[in-house]
Amino acid sequence: MRTSSKLKNWEIALLLALCVTLLTGVWAQARQARLASGLIRLHVIAVSDDDVEQAVKLRVRDAVLAYLSPALDGAADAGAAKTILIQNLSGIRGAAESAAGGRQVRVTLSPEYYPTRDYGTFTLPAGKYESLRVILGQGRGHNWWCVVFPPLCLSAAEENRITETMDTSDYGIVTGADGYVLKFRLLELWGELMEQLH
Repeated sequence: MRTSSKLKNWEIALLLALCVTLLTGVWAQARQARLASGLIRLHVIAVSDDDVEQAVKLRVRDAVLAYLSPALDGAADAGAAKTILIQNLSGIRGAAESAAGGRQVRVTLSPEYYPTRDYGTFTLPAGKYESLRVILGQGRGHNWWCVVFPPLCLSAAEENRITETMDTSDYGIVTGADGYVLKFRLLELWGELMEQLH
């Protein structure tokens, strides 16, 4: 019996599906990395889930944001903001300690994985982002997330600030405007898949 050298229809369909999946994955990974390169996230983690500790977490958040607001005001891009944050890590820690009521405070700036997060007027897909982390005590409580650059968690300027610092297509993806919902969903699924594989 002779084997046919031609591919069967189902083999061709399978190869095409694999190619489309791989190309979509490459696009999603590049797009998420591009989006992430323009943002710096803020992550404040409480000592525990106790009501008192959760209230302390919010006081620390407010103190850190009050400290960062003037410091980051002149930052034109994420690279400049990162430099400012690195130069101010001890000041950020001091601001956090002043509101932490004697609790141990650690402040770091490093890449961190975030799940998809809806902030009301915009949504960020899952993936790795540069992250300013403020950890109280052992950091075993619920946390608080936002975007410190552009300063989207600072009062007032959300919509204007995000449009000033983001490319139009990136803005469309995070806000779901102009038919970008499918692209966002692809980014979201790809980020979640990458987290599962790691």
